[in-house]
Amino acid sequence: MNAPVFLESARRPIPAGFLDALKAQFKERVSTAHAVCEHHGRDESPYPPMLPDAVVFASSTDEVAWVARLCHQHKVPLIPYGAGSSIEGHLLAVHGGISLDLSGMNQMVAVNSEDLTATVQAGVTRKQLNEEIRNTGLFFPIDPGADASLGGMAATRASGTNAVRYGTMRENVMNLKVVTADGRIIETANRAKKSSAGYDLTRIFVGSEGTLGIITEVTVRLYPQPEAISAAICNFSTLDAAVQSVIEIIQMGVPVARVEFMDSAAVRATNAYSKLSLQESPLLLFEFHGSAAGVKEQAETVQSITRDNGGMDFEWAERPEDRSRLWTARHNAYFAGLQLRPGARASTTDVCVPISRLAECVSETAKELDQASFPYMIVGHVGDGNFHVLMLLDPDSQSDWDESERLNHRLVRRAIDMDGTCTGEHGIGLHKMEFMLAEHGQDALDLMRSLKHAFDPHNILNPGKIIPTK
Repeated sequence: MNAPVFLESARRPIPAGFLDALKAQFKERVSTAHAVCEHHGRDESPYPPMLPDAVVFASSTDEVAWVARLCHQHKVPLIPYGAGSSIEGHLLAVHGGISLDLSGMNQMVAVNSEDLTATVQAGVTRKQLNEEIRNTGLFFPIDPGADASLGGMAATRASGTNAVRYGTMRENVMNLKVVTADGRIIETANRAKKSSAGYDLTRIFVGSEGTLGIITEVTVRLYPQPEAISAAICNFSTLDAAVQSVIEIIQMGVPVARVEFMDSAAVRATNAYSKLSLQESPLLLFEFHGSAAGVKEQAETVQSITRDNGGMDFEWAERPEDRSRLWTARHNAYFAGLQLRPGARASTTDVCVPISRLAECVSETAKELDQASFPYMIVGHVGDGNFHVLMLLDPDSQSDWDESERLNHRLVRRAIDMDGTCTGEHGIGLHKMEFMLAEHGQDALDLMRSLKHAFDPHNILNPGKIIPTK
């Protein structure tokens, strides 16, 4: 399968003495071994590996700044690396250079439970954070499927199953410590709940995918653990009925914490992978947070709406272990989907549309995918208009790749025409660059290029990502 790279892939030469300087500073924490470089030059995207010339394992912000200064001086590409769980080619070394592994920067800096905030190093993962604060009565709600690092989640503006109630990383990052392209260390804000002081640098770096600066610390909002939690499953005979129910629930203002969609193929794959026995028809997974009375009221309202759309009676998962098993299975849907076609490579895509256009977008997409020559499945955080398509391709079939890209192009065009976006949470990376012009227009794209040049004049920070060449 010949997945194209959208920018020139010529590697930039590494200047003489550059690697020697790195090794003198970091010793055994610099590696040029093929296995290490290969591990840092591939992700979950359908692209072939694109290896860095070396990997540096950093342990502090000062070390990150030292590497940035050296790379800036010699114009060597520098690619931040967290958990390696991206699926759009974010971390691939298109031009070679240095992969800067931040996974060792995994310390809690401060938990301010009275202010509902926590500050962590960039390598702390979402599961680690919630384990560390478990006894405070607080939790961090943003939960992309992978156990991603907080730095990576901020860099890609990640989302997850809880976004319908708690928002995305955009709403939940308060402050960042960032190393600039030339090695300066800045903080973008403070822990105050709001500020009107100057440009919002935090929001500029959130979602920048490592192209404007290297995030080394993240301050996030925390939330009280709900008094009562209840989860439910509702099956439908058709995809349209399930999605229409979600639209009505959101328009009614019901404060559901989670509402996830799975089509029949996704349910079948999840049953096989996670050893569940869910009814294999389109379904919605709900979770309700609040007081006992509030949860009961939410559930009754939602059940009434789903029944009006032909939904079956709720199946409840009220015990913590049952809820945990259910949501773990949902988070593992990507890996479950791979089992639908053993040996296949997945090409995944996501879009997000206004909630009023969601049923139309999902329905039209499913009709097109039904004619595809390969298996597929659809899952989604449909409470905020976001859904994902996973297409299972023969890695040796160019026709599979070409067909999947045609379907992806039509899906993205459909979403943009509905006043939506080419990606709700995966990010741009390599795979979505070609849609940036259609979504933003030339003038906005030129402004982004100017911003990139101002922050990174030598184009060393994750070059070849987000913004296409003219």
